[in-house]
Amino acid sequence: MTPTDPAPAEVPPILDAQQFRELARRPDARVIDVRWALDGSKGRHTYLAGHIPGAVYADLGSDLAAPASREAGRHPLPSPEDFAAAMSRLGIANGTVVLAYDDTDGSQAARLVWMLRAVGTPAGLLDGGLGAWLEDGGEDGSPGSAGRSVRVTQDDVAPPRARFAPTPWGPEAIATIDETEAAGRSAGAVVIDARAGERYRGEMEPMDARAGHVPGAVNAPFTGNLGQDGRFLPPAALRERFAAVGVHEGADVIVYCGSGVTAAHDLLALERAGVHGARLFPGSWSQWSADESREVATGPEA
Repeated sequence: MTPTDPAPAEVPPILDAQQFRELARRPDARVIDVRWALDGSKGRHTYLAGHIPGAVYADLGSDLAAPASREAGRHPLPSPEDFAAAMSRLGIANGTVVLAYDDTDGSQAARLVWMLRAVGTPAGLLDGGLGAWLEDGGEDGSPGSAGRSVRVTQDDVAPPRARFAPTPWGPEAIATIDETEAAGRSAGAVVIDARAGERYRGEMEPMDARAGHVPGAVNAPFTGNLGQDGRFLPPAALRERFAAVGVHEGADVIVYCGSGVTAAHDLLALERAGVHGARLFPGSWSQWSADESREVATGPEA
């Protein structure tokens, strides 16, 4: 590390293309491609078609989640041991600086970034994804719009195995279903639903057992973290956004979505806004809606 390099703890959750490129030059950095889709339209085959040079592919469904179950939801967090095994295979040690990207809105790569930051490993998300990296000029920083070479590669990168020690998902990072239910009833807590408004209101539900939301939850769709250019809003704008749904200093903030994936986008946006300590409800709506003992709310926010 040179004197001008940021310490790992200072790696911000959201990186612009220049920050991403500079950090990627570090010998202790690992670039991870997390392009993935539930319907299989994106995955390793997308990575092999062209990716940032040196990037390693992480499969969201198998590397970043445990098997689905009615009791734990569609994308439960993997056990600390399974997560550590996946990170070790990807060449990530506990101190590795991880730079993750996808090719859309960051909703896939945010899962990995949040998971790593939750266990103390420095990680950042490329704002604007692969498109931003290409627009910025690729590996050498040359402007793509000027017609200079912009490289992607098709290599299937297999890094040397690293040693990632298992670290528990602590109560400071995750909330249980019971804690989420209690927070929804508490004036001192804010439960955020990161899904689209129509799913929150219960107007439609394409995947889960029942439509609606956790009683007391407020709606802040993860897509609202982005501006018209598809990039994250500035910190001040994000602070205003979350303040509008009741997030204030000292509040107990819990975030969920359909299955604990896109909620990570809100969690990174909260951190970018200066709100620290927000927690993920990992089972999210897929777990809540499958438990018929849990009340379901519908309609707009109270």
